[in-house]
Amino acid sequence: MTIILIAITVAVSYAAFKSPKLMENLQFNASKIYHKNEYHRLITHAFVHANWEHLFVNMIVLFSFGQAIEMYFKYNFGNNHILYYFMLYFGGILASNLYALIKHRNNYFYNAVGASGAVASVLFAAIFFDPWHKILFFYVLPIPGIIFAVLYLVYSYQMSIKQKDNVAHDAHFLGALFGFIFPVLINPTLFEIFLDKLFRLI
Repeated sequence: MTIILIAITVAVSYAAFKSPKLMENLQFNASKIYHKNEYHRLITHAFVHANWEHLFVNMIVLFSFGQAIEMYFKYNFGNNHILYYFMLYFGGILASNLYALIKHRNNYFYNAVGASGAVASVLFAAIFFDPWHKILFFYVLPIPGIIFAVLYLVYSYQMSIKQKDNVAHDAHFLGALFGFIFPVLINPTLFEIFLDKLFRLI
């Protein structure tokens, strides 16, 4: 499923790179969603990206952790693992932009693209299932996933307040939170297992 999502995202992003009109029609725009009922933008924005670097980073992270999620979900959810995988991914897309939808509903000029919110959901779901698995911080320094998660949330929250760049840090923050709590929503007993894994090494 991860490979399918990557293939579709790369194909649609490439098409949008070649067609500004397609990019305009698919990107997230809260005003058009709210006032013109263009609800497709709630989902389609995750399949287009600002540039090749943006696309590459998201797809590398999705490839790295998406396959782990497929394994975790198959083990914990059995025959429903594919359904729950898509619920995680597309739920992450929706959850990550709820704040922006409300905040920018009257801002016609606010646009956003990228799968970062959904990818953050996949990443944090993977951390939930294996909190001490090492993640490369800045792609260099290996640190436990749970520590990375805390640093990521703090950074995303602070940057969303400062709003000094053109990155939707609030989407990263909300997508990550959704991914972390999603397994518990499906099976609350998994939280006890998470705590057991978390404190086993402390």
